[in-house]
Amino acid sequence: MELRVLKYFLVVAREENITRAAALLHVTQPTLSRQLMQLEEELGVKLFRRGRYHITLTDDGVLLRRRAQEIVDLAEKTEREFQRQEGELTGEIAVGAGETNSMTDLSLKIAAFRRLHPLVRFSIYSATADDIQDRLEKGLLDLGLLAEPVNIGRYSFLRMPGRDRWGVWVHRDSPLARREGVTPEELLGIPLLLARREEVRKELAGWFGDSFDRLEIAGTFNLILNAANMVRNGVGAALGFYIGNLSDELRFVPLSPPLETGTVLVWKKDQAFSPAAAAFLQGLRHAE
Repeated sequence: MELRVLKYFLVVAREENITRAAALLHVTQPTLSRQLMQLEEELGVKLFRRGRYHITLTDDGVLLRRRAQEIVDLAEKTEREFQRQEGELTGEIAVGAGETNSMTDLSLKIAAFRRLHPLVRFSIYSATADDIQDRLEKGLLDLGLLAEPVNIGRYSFLRMPGRDRWGVWVHRDSPLARREGVTPEELLGIPLLLARREEVRKELAGWFGDSFDRLEIAGTFNLILNAANMVRNGVGAALGFYIGNLSDELRFVPLSPPLETGTVLVWKKDQAFSPAAAAFLQGLRHAE
C-alpha cells in the first residue's frame, strides 16, 4: 500500500463523495476511482458501498480508515522528527496527557525548553491513560503523562511532583455545594458520573468500601469536560480531580477522608528518540 493512496482513501472516506474528494486532492475522478479499486484488489476486500450520490464505508473500510490514519499520522510524525535547520534544534515532540494538575508543571517545563529551542513544537494529545498507552505502543507519542493507578511495568518513567485531589463536581445549587468535604454515605442516592477506566473504578471502590455497590451510577465518562456539561444540565454529580474552575455553575467538594493520586511521565523502554525529544527528556531528568 502506498502512503499516497492511503491519504486518498482517507479523504474519500471523510467526504463520502468521489467527485468532491477528487477536487480536494487535485486529481481527476477516473484516476481517484481507479486508485481506490486497485486498493480494494490489493487488500482483497470491498472498502466502500457505492450509492448514486455518495459512498459509505463497509466494515472492512472502517477498519482500514482507523489503520490508515495511524499509518499516515506516524509517517508525518517521522518526517517532522527528521526536520533539520543548520545550528538549531527543530522538530516535533508528541505528548499524550490525561486531565491532571501535573500538566501545569509539564507546561512550565515545555515553556522553558522552547525559550532555548523556539523551533521545536509540541503536539499535545488529551485522552485517558489507556488511549495514551495505546498510542505510545504504536509510536504515535513520545511521552505520556498518566494519572495513577496505571501499569507502568513496561515503561521508563519520571514521577511528577504534586498529587491530584479527588472530589465530586456538583451544581452550585446542590446542597453539597456548601460542604467542605463529602463522605461515602453522603453520596448514596445521588446520581453519579464515574470515570470509565476500570483501574480508576477500583480505586474509588476502595474509598467507598461497602457503599460502592449501593451507588446510583447515572453514567460514565472519559474526559471531565463532557462530564461537567452533564452536571450543569442535571444528569448527576461527577467524581474526578480538581483541575481548576470548570464552570461558574459548578462547585468542587473534596472527598472525606481525602483521596489523592500521583502522576507519572512515561516513555517506552529502549525507545529511540528524535534529537528534540531526547533533548527535552534529558532536561527533565536533570531537573529531578
